[in-house]
Amino acid sequence: MPAISVLIKPASSACNMNCSYCFYKDVAKNRKNGFEGMLSIENAEKIVKSAMEFAQGSCSFMFQGGEPTLAGLDFFKEFVNLEKKYAKKGVRVFNALQTNGYALDEEWADFFVKNGFLIGLSLDGPATLHDFYRTDNSGEETFKRVIRTAEIFKKKGVEFNILSVVTAQGARSIEKTYNFFKKQGFKWLQFIPCLEPLGESRDKEQQCMSVNAYADYLIRIFDLWFDDLQKGNYVSIRHIDNWLSVLLTGRAENCGMSGRCSIQFVVEGDGGVYPCDFYVLDEYRMGTVGEQSFAGFANSTVARRFVEASFGVPEECGKCEFYPLCRNGCRRDRETPASKNYYCSAYKEFFEKRAGRLRQAAWLVRSM
Repeated sequence: MPAISVLIKPASSACNMNCSYCFYKDVAKNRKNGFEGMLSIENAEKIVKSAMEFAQGSCSFMFQGGEPTLAGLDFFKEFVNLEKKYAKKGVRVFNALQTNGYALDEEWADFFVKNGFLIGLSLDGPATLHDFYRTDNSGEETFKRVIRTAEIFKKKGVEFNILSVVTAQGARSIEKTYNFFKKQGFKWLQFIPCLEPLGESRDKEQQCMSVNAYADYLIRIFDLWFDDLQKGNYVSIRHIDNWLSVLLTGRAENCGMSGRCSIQFVVEGDGGVYPCDFYVLDEYRMGTVGEQSFAGFANSTVARRFVEASFGVPEECGKCEFYPLCRNGCRRDRETPASKNYYCSAYKEFFEKRAGRLRQAAWLVRSM
């Protein structure tokens, strides 16, 4: 029995914001039922009980959406009580939650601190950039409310990092965004490339970075990070951290950078279980909590087919000196699960120009 991570959508696709690039809103539109309802306490108990039975070493519950906090603070208090009820000797429990930060207050912050939640707070940069894409459901700006949440988190001691979606516009302003985050004291960052709608060509989606823009962005954000590193100022940027990990240990923490798919156990509001947050679609439903075990989900035909489809390595990758670092990226960035990554030439350009500095950085980080 392995360690297990379960990604839960307690409010399904419901959200109190209306971000124009939201990938999960698009995923929901491609299901028979876009909104699968709020997760009941009964199903929450089935999740915790079954996950703990399956787990060995650690059991992680990660809450996303939509906006997961729409399930209400009482839901999360009861969820933590369930974790205590089904606690298993030798198994450590971890909780993480990704939020847009739109409607949180000090009571939420106190709960997060008391129960050791790691929070991912979505913020795209300064107000002009953030508010361009991230409005509420009335079309109003959200930046001030998110910054207020960040200030509450700092005041209360909430452990949190910043999740920033990088659009074509955002890539052009990456220096401004990076320096803004540093000024705010945010040193744990995850930059997430904007995704095109399912079935749409990335070339036609103006919000997404082009191949050339992505290459330029990778180089510029790395140079900003590397300059700080040389000054002894370490800023954690997730995709760079993963490349360093590959160089130092041969392993990537981010499944999208490991070269092969894994099963995430994504649980929707109705208890349906899926293999990946990007593919919470009807055809990938592995079953329902309470009806099958997590071992059953992992060994289901849907799960095996999903993972095995990512095993193929394009001939060009097999000949590429940078494949051990790139690993052909996430399948969401491929036309088919085993085809070449859409951003292949961007990665090549980055590694050709910065692989030496990346290796130097790995040695610097290891000695820190």
